[in-house]
Amino acid sequence: MSTHEVRDDQLPDGAGTAGAVPVTPSASVLVLRGEPIEVLLMRRSHGSSFVPDNWVFPGGIVEAADKGAGELATAQACAARELHEEAGLRVSPDALVWTARWITPEGVPKRFDTWFFLAELPAGQEPRADDVEGVELRWLAPAAALDANRRGELAMVFPTIKNLEALRSWRSIPDLLAARRGSPIPTTRPVIVLENGRKKVVLPG
Repeated sequence: MSTHEVRDDQLPDGAGTAGAVPVTPSASVLVLRGEPIEVLLMRRSHGSSFVPDNWVFPGGIVEAADKGAGELATAQACAARELHEEAGLRVSPDALVWTARWITPEGVPKRFDTWFFLAELPAGQEPRADDVEGVELRWLAPAAALDANRRGELAMVFPTIKNLEALRSWRSIPDLLAARRGSPIPTTRPVIVLENGRKKVVLPG
């Protein structure tokens, strides 16, 4: 178990105060390029109903058309579809490499069961923001993105931060993808606690 101090802007609005809400299946893609590695980040629109103006990975909720043979296939189909809709990139669902799964803690107004996938930028493709869900795209080294968040320049929520931290020590995309393929992926179920008036996130070990 580990406990992490977080700023209010690293949690969704209303975190720690909401009542019971259902958990919605969703998926996101960490698109990678270059050596050293850069990751694609998308700024959500100001009018978004969840974490507006935050920098996230392209993704969204599972739709009926995404349903496949099991949770993994369904999440891959969702991730590939959302990546095309939000960033204009086409990847095969089965090329997406599962890297993490996070379930939004209780007490947050909107909760998601999010599958995170890795994908190398397809040759000959360049991302573009859809100007609906995402209004800006940036390629950043994971360490640079984390530094910008610490300085308050890029707003990010806790799962985004932790996924970036997991990339920080990697330099080769093939090595990273090979290491993640077939690896056991535990489901991360964070808990929000309040200590001395400050919110903290506890990650069960």
